[in-house]
Amino acid sequence: MLRVGITQRVEVLEDRDERRDALDQAWAPLLEGAGLVAVPIPNRVADVAGFIEGLGLAGVILSGGNDLVSLPGATHTAPERDALERAILERSAETGLPVFGVCRGLQLMVVHHGGRVTPVADHVRTHHPVKREDVGFLELDARDRVNSFHDWGVRAEDVGSVLRIAALAPDGSVEALRHPELPQAAIMWHPERGPTDPRDAALLARFFGAPG
Repeated sequence: MLRVGITQRVEVLEDRDERRDALDQAWAPLLEGAGLVAVPIPNRVADVAGFIEGLGLAGVILSGGNDLVSLPGATHTAPERDALERAILERSAETGLPVFGVCRGLQLMVVHHGGRVTPVADHVRTHHPVKREDVGFLELDARDRVNSFHDWGVRAEDVGSVLRIAALAPDGSVEALRHPELPQAAIMWHPERGPTDPRDAALLARFFGAPG
């Protein structure tokens, strides 16, 4: 199976003076079902390119969790994670490394490519449909129901001039996007959170080129 790196949220334990990397255990079985092996990426990797190349990663998933440092009023931020994920996107631009963002990963991708992230209402612990737009290579299906766990999002007019919108929520906020030239794409829902949809595993398998 192909190895896919996955970034991790940062959790702070102030009483122990610790900053911990953490990843939902649900990611491993989800990716195994897509023919992929999850390789957690530490947030304090000195040589990002060397780490990716040394492990022979077929691509990277930018997972959810943590607000971006640049957002006004952001909480639970992790500057070391922002720096790591930006370095991964830069490596993708240099080498064609496939990068797939989830929730925060979509937000980071938008900011990295010159767009803007703003607060959204009624997107925490709920479900809604998504409407397909310019899906391109993402081959995304329309969905009657996806989960939603974010209070920061991207309005259609704030995507910027580079990225293309692949799906929208009923309120017009962006639910999926893709880069027109690089193998970079992202969704706002969490495929690892139940009840899982088999189409998400299929989407990840296609994106990273896992054998059928």
